[in-house]
Amino acid sequence: MSSEAVVAQFNIHDAKTNLSRIIDRVEHGEEIIISRAGTPVAKVIPLHPRIKRAGRGSLTGQLTVSDDWDSPAVNDSIADDFGLTQ
Repeated sequence: MSSEAVVAQFNIHDAKTNLSRIIDRVEHGEEIIISRAGTPVAKVIPLHPRIKRAGRGSLTGQLTVSDDWDSPAVNDSIADDFGLTQ
């Protein structure tokens, strides 16, 4: 959020009363300030969702691997690239 944006502020009592509404607003990208006696004490911000993977095999059909991917020649070439000549 830009520093120029107006951030909603709730006192602790109102925050407890309206927690579900506050969470809904935060889920939609809004930031909320919680204050005690008019002094801001906490900020509720949205978390960025983690990448959801389908589990093992989630890249099936998206990668192409050559038939010789694990041949001694390819392994030697990779070792050379990393300075691990045998």
